[in-house]
Amino acid sequence: MELKVVPIVKPEDMNVILGQAHFIKTVEDLHEAIVTTAPHLKFGIAFCESSGLALVRHTGNNEALVEIARTNAFAIGAGHAFIIVMTGGFPVNILNAVKAVPEVCRIFCATANPAEVVVAETEQGRAILGVVDGVRSKGIEGPDGIAWRKTFLRKIGYKL
Repeated sequence: MELKVVPIVKPEDMNVILGQAHFIKTVEDLHEAIVTTAPHLKFGIAFCESSGLALVRHTGNNEALVEIARTNAFAIGAGHAFIIVMTGGFPVNILNAVKAVPEVCRIFCATANPAEVVVAETEQGRAILGVVDGVRSKGIEGPDGIAWRKTFLRKIGYKL
């Protein structure tokens, strides 16, 4: 077995959701889940088929985002992995809808941070072992940090 670290390549402020599912219809079901939950989002989806032709299947409503998803999915290359790249919203806007898709087995991350995918490669194929999401913690939140967090969440409309 060989371990590899595959960076998710995307613009700095773009959000991604990385997960694992189990069936080729995942691509279409994820597409439907997103457009029915948050029709304003621009997105691209790519899914690593893990049998048969073993192609990276893809869809979306923005060709540039579909290309980013395809490129990252192919680089990761792990069976049944999917990646959603999105603009115009946040993963929290669609995460429950994504998790509710019957084929979805797990979510590895939902982030705009720099992210690296830890992949194991065997003779059979590849598997995602985990994700490095952002940077190492630098300290413990104090009173100023608490005040900043509460103000920020209210400023962007996620808390009243």
